[in-house]
Amino acid sequence: MCKYHGTHGHKIEDCRQLREEVARLFSKGHLREFLSDRAKNHFRERDANRKNEQEEPQHVIHMIVRGVDIPHGPIFKRTKVSITREKRTRDYVPEGSLSFNDEEAEDISQPHNDALVISILLNKVEVKRILVDPGGSANIVRSRVVEQLVLQDQIVPATRVLNGFNMASETSKWEIILQVNVAGTIQDTKFHVIEGDIRYNALLGRPWIHNMRAVPSTLHQMMKFSLLDGVKTVYGEHHATKEMFAIDEVTPISMLSTSERSNIKGKQETK
Repeated sequence: MCKYHGTHGHKIEDCRQLREEVARLFSKGHLREFLSDRAKNHFRERDANRKNEQEEPQHVIHMIVRGVDIPHGPIFKRTKVSITREKRTRDYVPEGSLSFNDEEAEDISQPHNDALVISILLNKVEVKRILVDPGGSANIVRSRVVEQLVLQDQIVPATRVLNGFNMASETSKWEIILQVNVAGTIQDTKFHVIEGDIRYNALLGRPWIHNMRAVPSTLHQMMKFSLLDGVKTVYGEHHATKEMFAIDEVTPISMLSTSERSNIKGKQETK
């Protein structure tokens, strides 16, 4: 019986959630008096490296957008994310496995079909409203974000045609290498620079997702990836997603009653 969960589904020594909780406590600096000297040294070195790597952002770039108009930029294809739920009777989970369970989505209003939006550090500057899109074949950043980062001199010419789901295309003429920091994990990442108004500041597509070996879940509004010291979890900013992709419902004129249509026509004639 697992005393941690109070169930008979598995033994406490096989409880994955308990192991993750203990690992989290170790990472936070708790329970380390029970570790071996070798393990204590490992955590000391890791904490020292993290302290050197993590710096406060110089400033914050919020979403640069005027309202929630339909974007004029490309609309990128979405792909369905299939989540395999772990059976409670499963006794063994391979080391380093990335999984999602129903409990992790309990605090999210269901049902929903919202995209996954996060905040990241770009060249040590916090940038909000970053769309994580497994359907995107390229990483994209707005030219106005590059201007805010004062990195125009690092943009290089590179032409690429970006196609949307309906084959409508937009040509990107530039690209730039930016340092992406997510949960303390840093990668130099190539972005295609586009102009125009879109609802997000940057898009992290498959090139970045695969390099990170990350698994995003729009359903659970989180993304996970493995490191040597355990699994990192990045949580989505669900409220920002609601604001970015809000759509006003419009009632077709054909669905209105005769009296309602007459009222609309009368108002139009009096203008």
